[in-house]
Amino acid sequence: MAARKPIETAPKDGSKVTVYWKDSDGVMNESIAQYRSLDRLKAAGGDWDENDTGWWAYTDGHTQRKVKPISWRPASGDGDDE
Repeated sequence: MAARKPIETAPKDGSKVTVYWKDSDGVMNESIAQYRSLDRLKAAGGDWDENDTGWWAYTDGHTQRKVKPISWRPASGDGDDE
């Protein structure tokens, strides 16, 4: 398993990585996520602004939410990330 790296070093090119973030209860979570720039969000359609820019992760099989990860590692690459 790859070592965790500071989130500041994660790729912001839309590639998927595994991120580690704390929820509102302080519980550490691990999710596959993508950094989405404002341009990338607007290209997908909808009404987005600069507050929507950031890391988006699936919190379950259907729900995505913006998260504030503290670290990351490369995604496993085994195809089970969606």
